[in-house]
Amino acid sequence: MNVRQLAKAALSLLMLVLSGLAFGQAADFRPTKTMVIIAPGAPGGILDITSRLIGAKLGERLQRAVIVENVPGAGGILGIQAMLRAAPDGHTLVMGSLGPNAANYALYPKLPYAYEDLAPVAQVLLMPDVVVVNPKLPVKTIAELKSYAASRPDGLSMAVSTKGSSGHLAGAMLKQRTGINAVDVIYRGAAPALTDLISGQVDFTVDNMITALPMVRAGKLRALAVTTKNRSPELPDTPTLMELGYDDFDVSVWLGLFVSAKTPPDVVQALNAEINKVLADPSIQQKMAQQGGRLVPGSSRDFDAFVRAERTRWAEVIQAGNIRLE
Repeated sequence: MNVRQLAKAALSLLMLVLSGLAFGQAADFRPTKTMVIIAPGAPGGILDITSRLIGAKLGERLQRAVIVENVPGAGGILGIQAMLRAAPDGHTLVMGSLGPNAANYALYPKLPYAYEDLAPVAQVLLMPDVVVVNPKLPVKTIAELKSYAASRPDGLSMAVSTKGSSGHLAGAMLKQRTGINAVDVIYRGAAPALTDLISGQVDFTVDNMITALPMVRAGKLRALAVTTKNRSPELPDTPTLMELGYDDFDVSVWLGLFVSAKTPPDVVQALNAEINKVLADPSIQQKMAQQGGRLVPGSSRDFDAFVRAERTRWAEVIQAGNIRLE
């Protein structure tokens, strides 16, 4: 083999290694201490439930304890900050979502972190939001909700589980598109928001399927519409807002894991590989499907491209709709 052939072979080997790293195949991550997934929301919400589900299975795979730390508040900002304060060694991740990792950049004039401070590891799921009301409210459709709001001198109240969340933004879009007059009532998570909705303290909310669906099935809440383009298999009789004439109304909840951008790239890719194996587990897939979610395996590069597109999309929506946090 001559020098040129050796150089070509070496280059091919290098490209193979780099290709493997890009898809999380060549790296290996063995945790040396307890791992933490920070859920920037209250216990019982989608961030908490999903973090515990993924964390338990990840811990089994890595043979190391994975605990979930709830850090609610400030629209997910506190949770992101908590992750960034931890050592950037792959042992601390944060369960990111639309609000703190996409919409907040347009909603807030200044954030205590930049997109470049975080490294996307892996997308986890997509899920519809659903418009729900207390069954005692005399409405069964979006049109009836609109008429009922118009008949109330002070309008209605809309529970918001987390400031800047997909439910908050979808609710803001719903009010704009329908003309429903409703004041936002901000909570620190889905559990307290739904508790007040069920007790009649607030009139309606737009919340993710994973927390609203059990209450709908139990008859404690009534579903009026889902926010995605297609109907949910879990609520087949509930129309989409697009079906009801609100064109281009397509909002999904999405979740994914992030670490500090200072984390070594090979650790990021190794974590991506392990999380994708978790997402491929049939028991995890079944549990999420039963709760209205769809798992989204892929590379860290895929997730980065998705989040960047979401940032652009929501910046345009927020600016065009003049959406403001009340």
